[in-house]
Amino acid sequence: MTTAAQTASISLSVLLRQPVTDSDGHRMGTLSDLIVRLRHDGYPLVTGLVVAVGGAHVFVSAADLAALAPGKVQLGVSTVDLREFRRREGEVLLSEDVLGHRLIDVSRVAFVKAYDVQLSPVLDGWAATGLDVHRRRWLSLGPRHSAHAPRDWKDFEPLIGHAESAQIRMATGRIPELKPAQIADIIEEATEHEQNELLAQVHEDPELEADVFEELDEDRQSELFRDRSDDEVAEVLSRMQADDAADALMDLPQERRLPVLDLLPEPQRSVIHRLLGYHDLTAGGLMGTEFLALPATATVADALTAVRGAHLLQPQALTMIYTLATDGTLAGALSLVQAVQADAASVLAEVADDDVVVAKATDDVVDVTTRMADFNLLAMPVLSEDHRIIGVITVDDALEAAIPEDWSRRESNHRDTGSEG
Repeated sequence: MTTAAQTASISLSVLLRQPVTDSDGHRMGTLSDLIVRLRHDGYPLVTGLVVAVGGAHVFVSAADLAALAPGKVQLGVSTVDLREFRRREGEVLLSEDVLGHRLIDVSRVAFVKAYDVQLSPVLDGWAATGLDVHRRRWLSLGPRHSAHAPRDWKDFEPLIGHAESAQIRMATGRIPELKPAQIADIIEEATEHEQNELLAQVHEDPELEADVFEELDEDRQSELFRDRSDDEVAEVLSRMQADDAADALMDLPQERRLPVLDLLPEPQRSVIHRLLGYHDLTAGGLMGTEFLALPATATVADALTAVRGAHLLQPQALTMIYTLATDGTLAGALSLVQAVQADAASVLAEVADDDVVVAKATDDVVDVTTRMADFNLLAMPVLSEDHRIIGVITVDDALEAAIPEDWSRRESNHRDTGSEG
């Protein structure tokens, strides 16, 4: 926004309920709302006015607007269509849909409330360019003025909940820009209609949707899966890490577990079936099944090539590289940092640590997390009775198990419905 545009900007609050006059200056009614259309590459453009005329609300095209200023809404025509206003697809009403409603402050990843909308002149008319999300601390008999400068409209994600404008809002939405854990936090604080809108945006990207469901707390995850069909649940679980999918499956009602499991693709179904055999409070119940292991005779260059090509593995699974003896048992381990710093031509057996701290599938979770803390481990392999790797516990899994649930999912009291500034 230019300085000139800011100088000419108007607050929506000083326009609402102001007289609307025709081209001759005669009063026609009062301004009830402004209509905007969301755009992919710009600010929402004002396309019309909703004018209260007698007991009716009528539509006036923005093309018929001659002047817009504090206390002055003048049209360039002398007559208007008096048919009752009906919202059309893609239209958003600034007062009805935005003012007083919660939206997401994308930079802070927090819910705030819109207290005013800033309107600015643009090449093709007027646009909503800013939002005031600071609660006012005083009473005023005149037009409301904020002590805070409005912030850019594009810093926020409105949650309008209007079905007819949902498609364009999903296309222009910024929720997919956030990290899955941030989206999950927002969903957990959302009302039902806000939650539905967030999930609709996330659903457009199946991989993101699976990542978000992995981050949701168990109660909210179960709640959301309860309202989905077995096919829909299986579709999400099929994209989740096997250990997270197994946990989610066990949180389903017992009568749904087997039908959903049967819908999962191989080999994920077999992996999950095996994981379900471990108790939650053991290393087997905590471990993930993604890891990178190469023959001890491979070179460091081979290992780094494997890391670069492991696009389907989670980044946490690549912090350690494991080496295998000729019989497939664990031979050693080295961190990714060690591999990067080592001579690329070196054989892994020469640079890997052969004294690896490991766990058995039946080890207690408390013992496992304590062991990882004692040895400052980013990951710890879980071995079978014959010394083969069956899974890996990563530091994020260990932290989740070690931190009390009421700490890991604290109520975010600082995320008020409106910012106090």
